[in-house]
Amino acid sequence: MATAKLKRALGFRDLLLFYVASGLSLRWIATAAASGPSAIAVWLTALLGFFVPLAACVLDMSARYPAEGGLYIWTREAFGPFSAFISAWTYWMSNLPYFPSVLFFAASSLLYLGGPMQKLAESQTYFLVFTVVMLGLITILNVVGLGTGKWLNNLGAIGGMIPALVLIGLGLFSFMRFGSATHFTLSAMVPRPGMKNLIFLSTIFFAFGGCEAGSFMGDEIREPRRVIPRSLFIAGLILGLGYIAGTLSMLVALPAEKISGLGGFMTAVDFLAGRLSFGFLVVPIAVLVAVSNVGAASAYLSSTARLPFVAGVHRYLPAAFGRIHSRFGTPYVAIISYGAAGILFGLLGQAGASIHGAYDMLVSMAVITYFIPYLFLFASAIRLQNQPLPEGSLRLPGGRRTIIPLAYVGLLSTACTIVLSLFPAEDDAHPMMTFLKVVVMTLVLLGLGIAVYRSSLRRQEMDFERNTE
Repeated sequence: MATAKLKRALGFRDLLLFYVASGLSLRWIATAAASGPSAIAVWLTALLGFFVPLAACVLDMSARYPAEGGLYIWTREAFGPFSAFISAWTYWMSNLPYFPSVLFFAASSLLYLGGPMQKLAESQTYFLVFTVVMLGLITILNVVGLGTGKWLNNLGAIGGMIPALVLIGLGLFSFMRFGSATHFTLSAMVPRPGMKNLIFLSTIFFAFGGCEAGSFMGDEIREPRRVIPRSLFIAGLILGLGYIAGTLSMLVALPAEKISGLGGFMTAVDFLAGRLSFGFLVVPIAVLVAVSNVGAASAYLSSTARLPFVAGVHRYLPAAFGRIHSRFGTPYVAIISYGAAGILFGLLGQAGASIHGAYDMLVSMAVITYFIPYLFLFASAIRLQNQPLPEGSLRLPGGRRTIIPLAYVGLLSTACTIVLSLFPAEDDAHPMMTFLKVVVMTLVLLGLGIAVYRSSLRRQEMDFERNTE
């Protein structure tokens, strides 16, 4: 098989940092803090209601099928090739708006370098050029090889952990000297009922996605059955601590109403550093925040490109997608195509919209499409429990009696998140138009995937008829 030529370039350290780079997004800390003290309860709900079930199912299925493609292979084993293709297609397509949205955040962080950079705050050209250049760089590095591209992922993880630790430290010092800018009462920490808070909950669930992506590169991980559980467990602890402690620190620094999703993290760092006479920290932290988001984009591009690669190997996409570079040992056609699609989506996302409007639109468009593959993932975990685990694989305590209930919790959380994602924000000036945009785009993406799959079946039938004549 073509996958035998892939190089096993990822070890324990690389996969651990991959999970951190793809899972720890500083922008979600700001998004959560903007909702006030109740964000802590929401983080815990998302952690227990989505991340823990997701991580458990990923560990179980990675032990059963640690092959290239991950989600695609798991769904294929459980429900057949059509479901496998649709799960991979929706995951692949959902990350296209993710790339420009996360890179917009990186570009906004660099504005804190001061000087001429501050004049670019309202420049669409700056944000667009930054996105295109970074996606081009990420694509080239990953074509050269995962052994090269992984260093951008690793730097992204470090670039995320250090600013988070600095924010936590600054928040602690500020609390000791000045107290908290936010009053943490029991009533304030309990989420209030209402559609707005439910929609916010679905957004935070989105922050905990990503731990499944490492398994997409199963044939490029050294000893995947041993490395994936260890690295994912430690990464989960880092993510949980980073999100909750980071949100607390940000609320200590600023009242919730003064925090925004796009630049809120750097706003809090800038304020705390100035207040505590640590102003020299702002520039290096701004650079690290940008690096963390570029690393996150690299992690998702490198891993998600393996889905069209495997689909190409199985001829559900043109066979070119399944090609491996003779020198670099990478699925270069899939990577280049995905990078180019991300650049195109960034260009379309900026057409006729303000920077903040484009950012919000890209995030909202990604949520519903991004969660569809998780329905397949959790359902596959339930269905595959009748199959025995390979000898020597890690088995979670309780086995199927643990996995199946957790998978149902994850399935319910995912379904609720999809429904909630359909509701526009309360301050949306055109809620019906926003609703229709999200629904129509989702249906178009699904319809396009079905059309591509049916076309591949017709192509395979024609090839079979020619070969039998």
